[in-house]
Amino acid sequence: MAKILIADKIAQQGIDLLSRSHNVEVRPGLSEDDLCAAVVGVQALIVRSQTQVTARVLRAADALQIVARAGVGVDNVDVEAATEQGIVVVNAPHANTISTAEHAMGLMLALARNVPQGHASLQAGEWNRSALQGVELAGKTLGLVGLGRIGTEVAKRARAFEMTVLGFDPYLSDERFAALGVERRTLDALLAEADFISLHSVLTSETRSMINAERLATFKQGARLINVARGALVDERALYEAVESGHLAGAAIDVFAEEPATGNILTTSSKIVVNPHLAASTREAQDRAALDVAEQVLDVLGGGAPRFPVNVPTVDPETMSVIGPYLGAAQLAGKVAMQLRGGNLQQVRIEYRGAIGNQKDTTPLKASVVVGMLDEVVVEKISAVNALAEADAHGLQIAEASGPEMEPFSSVVTVTVTTDEGVETVAATNAESGPAIVGINEYRVEIDLNGPTSNVLLVENIDKPGSVGRVGTLLGSLEVNIYSMSVAPGTNGSDALMLLGVARKLTEAEAEQVRALEGIHRVRQIELR
Repeated sequence: MAKILIADKIAQQGIDLLSRSHNVEVRPGLSEDDLCAAVVGVQALIVRSQTQVTARVLRAADALQIVARAGVGVDNVDVEAATEQGIVVVNAPHANTISTAEHAMGLMLALARNVPQGHASLQAGEWNRSALQGVELAGKTLGLVGLGRIGTEVAKRARAFEMTVLGFDPYLSDERFAALGVERRTLDALLAEADFISLHSVLTSETRSMINAERLATFKQGARLINVARGALVDERALYEAVESGHLAGAAIDVFAEEPATGNILTTSSKIVVNPHLAASTREAQDRAALDVAEQVLDVLGGGAPRFPVNVPTVDPETMSVIGPYLGAAQLAGKVAMQLRGGNLQQVRIEYRGAIGNQKDTTPLKASVVVGMLDEVVVEKISAVNALAEADAHGLQIAEASGPEMEPFSSVVTVTVTTDEGVETVAATNAESGPAIVGINEYRVEIDLNGPTSNVLLVENIDKPGSVGRVGTLLGSLEVNIYSMSVAPGTNGSDALMLLGVARKLTEAEAEQVRALEGIHRVRQIELR
């Protein structure tokens, strides 16, 4: 009988399941010092979001086999420290999917029919039906920005309401769109066409404030916005002004850039329905999270494998000794390939060249490529363990092959992404200083992950004197420091690829100035870290 410590409150169903076969102790609210003492002799630790499972706590846990987070994120768990100590970390990434999708639909209905306003009006002693006339969902067009698990569930429900569903998600294949019954659109086209827009995107540096004043101006007159994803996806003041001006008929917001959101400007508009982040707050979601982690704890303690592991799995030592040094290279190749790709992703091809291609199990390499590709795409924390499941959920078609050495390297991971706009190939290896990009399409390059900057400017140009000087002079005038520079000649002899490590990412306007220089074919940017 194992000893299990539950350090945060979870649903009783999960506690009951564990208590049938193990010794369970529930002690919420422990300080770090108290937790360090409590985990001695414990085989399983279950937390939610309050308890911080630090490296110090993990070092104190002399018998710990598994840390289970009863929820989606694992930001409160030092996953790296757990992995180093061979401790499995799991979570419950699907627990709130249905609750959040239903909440999005509920907000959409409330927004369409002025339900909160009607409630407040009647409580105030009014009977003002004419002022609260709404609209039907049937026959309207819903635009979904993001079609992960939650966006997919919203799409199913919206179709049941006889809505036309449009979707923007460049990481989903055309086949996946067709299977969902969703029409693919670009983001700008979706915003201009939809009557209701529901956000289901992950928050990244690229998506932060993606719904800003400029984009709001492109919305269809009288459109309505719903956000149950991340508050920082929206410029809140710009949304408030768009609603108050009458350009948008209203909005329904469950998440805010800063929470608690008391005093937030969006809470002051009578046309905006606001909730205090309730999307995942259902009895069923909490029960599901508790049961999901309880079942995984039982699996691990019984010698089995968990359904939703977060940290890296192991392969046999002999195989890992060969492929292990290239996991970082595989992730880097996937990350850069995804940044270089334009258009909607259709297929991914991974080639293992040299010694790594001779191994019987290259699954960790494949998973590492997917981690690099999807790291800023999925809501859940992605690792080499859950990456392939996420790839399946996104409809990624991944082909694998082995190939000969790419001299002078003993092993190279090559990732080729095909989109509706073309093909991009990135090759990476493990250099002396760590993972490095050694090939981009037909160019042999050298981009070190541990270089002086993570921002790299890629400039394809006519291979003749003066090109480097013109680009350098322009960047100087833009006050952009250049930390490194190299030039890779192309295979046709007339073109070259200029690689500039720069202090910061260029704005689109600045990049356009570089493109306008004489002899420049194409300008792109990547971030290595």
